[in-house]
Amino acid sequence: MAEDATSVRGRRQDEFGRDAEEFLSYLKVVRNLSPETIRAYRGDLEAYERWIQREGIVPQEISHRQLRRYILYLTKAGYTNRTINRHLSALRTCYKWMEGEGRIESDALDALASPKPEKRLPRTMSDEEAERLIESCPDTPLGLRDRAFLELLYATGARISEASGLDLDDVDERQMLVHLFGKGSKERIVPLYRSALESIDRYIAESRPGFVAAKPENHTRALFVSSRGNRMSAAALRRRFDSCLIQAGIDCTYTPHAMRHTFATELLSGGADMRSVQELLGHESLATTQIYTHLSVERLKEATHQAHPRG
Repeated sequence: MAEDATSVRGRRQDEFGRDAEEFLSYLKVVRNLSPETIRAYRGDLEAYERWIQREGIVPQEISHRQLRRYILYLTKAGYTNRTINRHLSALRTCYKWMEGEGRIESDALDALASPKPEKRLPRTMSDEEAERLIESCPDTPLGLRDRAFLELLYATGARISEASGLDLDDVDERQMLVHLFGKGSKERIVPLYRSALESIDRYIAESRPGFVAAKPENHTRALFVSSRGNRMSAAALRRRFDSCLIQAGIDCTYTPHAMRHTFATELLSGGADMRSVQELLGHESLATTQIYTHLSVERLKEATHQAHPRG
């Protein structure tokens, strides 16, 4: 007995859901992407699955016109062009993988133009705010750990996921360097200035042993550990960052990534060349780094307007 159209559509939608799960496993095992990146892909794909089910669309046969409807739906839902482009990027990567695996014959997203992203400069902290944030950490076991974490972010421009993944051996005290593992486990080496290294050393010597002792069977080599002796996840470090902002009386809308933006801007403002900053940040494309030159120019304009008698 032949399946009716509704049954076929439901079966094909279920197939897409299973393909999406296999794709996410591919990202984890083969591409070695971070848990945060995979979580973002999963959220975007699940949002798409909910939409195709509501609209009664067969995802393997989706048309260009139907994809335009999806963009319109995301726009009406209040998403920015940047977020819509992220959704489309997840779909493009998934469909391209499906095409390579022989799950579909053609990829309708190839011909789909993405909305033009809004021009938006990264948000940075001032040097005074960063200093106040670091200095607000109390002289307690938790405070020493928080200070070491904040000093590391400010000294290296590390992503929060990179800080979470650090082990003790990744800090080279003798050469004053830290080995960071970025997207796709790509390693880069970033220098540490002395005060950052001193904060990290003090935390390792005075605070970390007490935290690790809470779970002696763990034998963790993680640099940043919780009071229960576990490696601190990116989410846990993000919560500590938010708590430190409150403690320091600083704008609570800042994120840990603001420290990374500040790191890059300070280097370029201080005369560092673009290629060096690109390498320190772990950017694959120089174009990604170039946005910070615009930010440096904006800072110079602001300083001129404030200080010049005719500004």
